[in-house]
Amino acid sequence: MANALQQLIRERLDRKGWSYGDVARRGGIPRSTVHHLATADRVVRMPQPATLEGLSKGLELSLDTVRRAAAEACGIHVYGPAADSAGGTARPADPEVDLLIASVQKLSADDRRHVAALVESLLDRSPNEK
Repeated sequence: MANALQQLIRERLDRKGWSYGDVARRGGIPRSTVHHLATADRVVRMPQPATLEGLSKGLELSLDTVRRAAAEACGIHVYGPAADSAGGTARPADPEVDLLIASVQKLSADDRRHVAALVESLLDRSPNEK
């Protein structure tokens, strides 16, 4: 069965009648990259941001759509938009936050403690230290 990114690319190619080369040219990324992402049974790690941006542009899809499909193909669940602090309407999702949250779940308990300590130390820094 095809992963989410494969399905997204294949559906778009079929719908538009495009080739891997067409997507690559429009997105400014190598044809081999498009081919690999469209045919790899398993995406081992999240593609680089520039690759996702190029694929988004080449497929004429939103970056969020491509990023979510790539994350799912890597086995990372990306959560939907979070509710605002008043519990009202949802605010737009921050892709980096979504990816961090989903990635942390894949770490060992010991590694999660290290990440938590790092986050706490970063939050405790004074504004002058940033």
